[in-house]
Amino acid sequence: MTDPVRSQNPATLATDALRLSGDLVRKEIALAKAEMRRNLSHAGAGLGMIVAAAVIGIVTLNVLTAALVAALAETDLGPIWSAVIVGVVLAILAYGLLRKGMADLKPENLMPTRTVENVQRDANTVKEAYHDA
Repeated sequence: MTDPVRSQNPATLATDALRLSGDLVRKEIALAKAEMRRNLSHAGAGLGMIVAAAVIGIVTLNVLTAALVAALAETDLGPIWSAVIVGVVLAILAYGLLRKGMADLKPENLMPTRTVENVQRDANTVKEAYHDA
């Protein structure tokens, strides 16, 4: 049980409140750190699974490409022309994806144009309201 005289002293009350607040903040920070470690561990596991899926996906594409070349080789084209045809089709596909990706990464495509327009419109509205007043 606490001493009634001590609990009525404003300085003691303030000191106790600061101490308890500090303890609370330290405990919250420790909890946040523990939660972040757990979340990062889960994120790391998820990232590992994504990498594994990407590797398996690349191997799968190689196997399917080889199967396509083999299937075309069974026709009158022969193995060499089958490989050339599949290679050219894949090269065209890769080139198209590369061009699209590079176009999407141009700085003007990354700018938040709608936000810039909204900010400019807001600034003009504020200027007009200021000049009208």
